[in-house]
Amino acid sequence: MMRTTPNEPGTHYDASGNREQRTTILFTIQDQVGALDECLRALKKVDVSMTRIESRPSRSITAGYDFFIDIDANTKEVVQKVIEAIKAVSVVKDVSAISNLDDVVGGSSDKSPDAVPWFPRKVSDLDTFAEKVLEMGEELSSDHPGASDPVYRARRLEIVNKAKEYRTGQPLPRIEYTEQEKETWRQVYTRLRSMYPKYACREFLHVFPLLEQNCGYGPDDIPQIEDISRFLKDCTGFTLRPVMGLLTPRDFLNSLAFRVFHSTQYIRHHSDPYYTPEPDCCHELLGHVPLFADPNFAELAQEIGLASLGASDEDIEKLATIFWFTAEFGLCKEGDNVRAYGAGLLSSFGELEYALTDKPEKRGFDPSQTAIQKYPITEFQPVYFVADSFHDATNKLREFNKQMRRPFQLRYNPYTQSVEVLNSRDTVQHFARTIRNEMQLLTSALEHL
Repeated sequence: MMRTTPNEPGTHYDASGNREQRTTILFTIQDQVGALDECLRALKKVDVSMTRIESRPSRSITAGYDFFIDIDANTKEVVQKVIEAIKAVSVVKDVSAISNLDDVVGGSSDKSPDAVPWFPRKVSDLDTFAEKVLEMGEELSSDHPGASDPVYRARRLEIVNKAKEYRTGQPLPRIEYTEQEKETWRQVYTRLRSMYPKYACREFLHVFPLLEQNCGYGPDDIPQIEDISRFLKDCTGFTLRPVMGLLTPRDFLNSLAFRVFHSTQYIRHHSDPYYTPEPDCCHELLGHVPLFADPNFAELAQEIGLASLGASDEDIEKLATIFWFTAEFGLCKEGDNVRAYGAGLLSSFGELEYALTDKPEKRGFDPSQTAIQKYPITEFQPVYFVADSFHDATNKLREFNKQMRRPFQLRYNPYTQSVEVLNSRDTVQHFARTIRNEMQLLTSALEHL
């Protein structure tokens, strides 16, 4: 489950509503006294303002740190000046040219467009999210049922460390769940499984038995995300990736663009199997996973993800809200009935039943209205949005996305699992040839019907 948070640094607007130019640069330094201070002095010499700094242990060198800095940058020349200044510092081991101007413009224009936040361009870039969690993860909040249980905390730390260490291309971590963890799963699984025929949408009901047949779903053991990920890959191209805890809305949505869903592997505390203040494997595997095997829902989820790449903070907030009212708490029509497809409903006994009564307000799904609807996090939703179908919701979302303030178009390449920026004549022509070839194939197929 993803929750909205205060806006991240990235694209900003001044008091007049004009977009400010901001660029993100990544550099790696050896851990030693005064190392960062030298880099900041170099930045000061080129007279550029730094608006954010973030650090984490380096993935490329031992005893080092990766630093992300946001700077005010009006042109590519200014960005290059900053990069050269940081490169000149002796403690710097690497400077990655992930400036927004370089990534988006690619040197194809002398006139720089509006700067945009950095975004992943290939699936391995998601490795940079491994340790970027907002809450929970290695630590628990005081209201968590397991906060005062040292055995649970140690077990949880053991599991999240596997997610912390995971990198793209490696086998997904397998967890040997304890009997106590299996018993918690059994209680949740059995109760929810009995409710699905009455409340879940037909797509969910179609996939769930397939998960039981192919992925080890059942009351007696917790399925492994490696097995589930392989199954989803065969169905829709979606895969799972372990995560320590809650990601920022930007990082979480960006991952969907690559048809990657971040899944926790730890389970809620055994003292209260029917409650959790955070996403756990019951929420992910029972609520989210089944519909990622449905082609139409997978298309809807990826559409939200693609729209989030390079989006402004304002648009990220809108897309996160749309995700909340669709993938988390969405309802859909089935003839004269309404059924649930949101994971927040399908993993919650009380709200699943409540949502389909006459108590809450139900509105037709309209992205422009859904995107600005306020919602509570710790109680049942007073308002739900009902989609006519996943296909219809996707079409409406695409129309909504045309309004976004992003100075380029993107295309996901499933062969390379990368995102292509359509910002030059060559890239657009290549895309046009791809479409032409697909249309010829479609025409030939229709002629044989």
